[in-house]
Amino acid sequence: MLKINKYIIILLGLLVFPATASATTTEGASKFIGELSSKASGALNSGGLTLDQKEARVRKLLSENFDLKLIGRYVLGRAWRKTPEEQRTQYLELFEQFVLRTYSRRLGGYTGQKFVVVGAKQFGKQDVLVSTKISRPSGPPIEAGWRVRLRKNGLKIIDVMVAGVSMVVTQKSEFRAVISRQGVAGLIETLRLQVSKYSAQKN
Repeated sequence: MLKINKYIIILLGLLVFPATASATTTEGASKFIGELSSKASGALNSGGLTLDQKEARVRKLLSENFDLKLIGRYVLGRAWRKTPEEQRTQYLELFEQFVLRTYSRRLGGYTGQKFVVVGAKQFGKQDVLVSTKISRPSGPPIEAGWRVRLRKNGLKIIDVMVAGVSMVVTQKSEFRAVISRQGVAGLIETLRLQVSKYSAQKN
C-alpha cells in the first residue's frame, strides 16, 4: 500500500489564486504563494461549508495550482521512458486522482493555521523557492519551501520541501519500491485500488 507522506498538513495554506506573473521572479512567486494561502485559508476556515464542500474546494485548488502531470512524470522516474503511451495515460490519470483525493480528504478538516511568506530565492535556472512558516493551534510551526515554476498556463507549484526534504523525491522513492516489485503495471493497479477505496469510503 502506498504511504501518505508527512507533507499533507503544509498544503493547506495555498491553492486558489490564478498566477498572473510573466516570469518566475522572486517577487512574482512570493505574491503567488501569498495570495494562494490567503484565499485558501479563507475557504478552509469558513464556518458555512460542510466537510465534503471543503474537500471539493481543495481538490479544485490542487488541480489548478499544482502541475500534477509534471510531478507525475518525475516521480515515475526512469520507468517513464520505458512505459508505453497507453500505460502513461492510465498512470497520469490515476496519479492525479490519487493526489487530489488523498490530500483533499486530509486537508478538508484543517482550521486555525496561519501562513506567512518569509522569503524567496532563485532555485536553479527556472524556479523560485518560496520559504514559508505555518503556525498551528497545537504543535510547533512548520517551515516549508514551495518550488514555483512558470508554465504555459501560469505559475505552478512543482514541489514542496520540509527540512530540506522534497515531497516529490519522497514520493518517487515510494513509487520506485512498488515498481521494483510489481512493475509499472503493478503501480497502476495499486493507484487504482487506492482511488477506488477513497471513492467507496465517500459512498
